[in-house]
Amino acid sequence: MDIAKECITAIEDLIEKAHLKKGDIVVVGCSTSEVLGSKIGTNSSPDTAKILFESIYNVLNEKGIYLAAQCCEHLNRAIIIEKEAVPFAEYVNVVPVPKAGGSFATQAYAHFNSPVAVEEIKADAGIDIGSTLIGMHLKKVAVPVRLEVKTIGEAPVTAARTRPKFIGGSRANYDDNLIN
Repeated sequence: MDIAKECITAIEDLIEKAHLKKGDIVVVGCSTSEVLGSKIGTNSSPDTAKILFESIYNVLNEKGIYLAAQCCEHLNRAIIIEKEAVPFAEYVNVVPVPKAGGSFATQAYAHFNSPVAVEEIKADAGIDIGSTLIGMHLKKVAVPVRLEVKTIGEAPVTAARTRPKFIGGSRANYDDNLIN
């Protein structure tokens, strides 16, 4: 299994299908335990997380898209993100570690230029690797994205993009450029 290649394919596919652009935010929830074929939260692997993180981060970083790394439930699914992506957010004081935050978020904290933790975010799109439940960190109207990659390692992969809400009823007009 080449998890780096699977990650790169998945994130490139999401960028294309979600029409992501510079300045957008992609939330990633990742269970390295699930990637390795174990039950979520039972086999956290910093080495696996490093491969996953670098693969995803490098692709996003090249395009100027921010990565928001979701922590595990022990940190209430807090988010680790670059400070410049959320200049007006209220930060919380926590540093993720593999058994309290998760290995993926730990890698993000270690590799970002200026990492901060926030309790919530409203991302433009996301990838959930191993059923970590990223939905709480997406904008209000999430739309499923069917990716080429169905698993990374042994973990199921689910993705979503978001779109603005439609308001105004039957007489309203809409901007087709915002529909994606």
